[in-house]
Amino acid sequence: MKGQTLHGHLDALLLAVLEDGALHGYAIIEALRVRSGGNLDLPTGTTYPALRRLERAGYVASSWHTVNGRERRTYELTDAGRRALDGERAGWREFSSTVGRFLGPDRPSPLTA
Repeated sequence: MKGQTLHGHLDALLLAVLEDGALHGYAIIEALRVRSGGNLDLPTGTTYPALRRLERAGYVASSWHTVNGRERRTYELTDAGRRALDGERAGWREFSSTVGRFLGPDRPSPLTA
């Protein structure tokens, strides 16, 4: 999937992945890959800066934990992050509905519109 396609949606995807519970960075990347059927294989250089941005915005909180003898930063949604995710979902429904009127299978014919 083209990086440009994700532009403006990465934060929402990260918030959605964290909706079910706290995850460390690599697990977030893996969840994106699995849930997208392999279409989203984001590098750490894309994911971690976005997580830091979400943390600065107050949407994600992080803490350090030891996992299998390694220190890992774990991220989780805050209440503000849950509200932001709700807003992102509402915006996505409106956007996809609007674009669907042009690109969807049920779009009206230009001759009958």
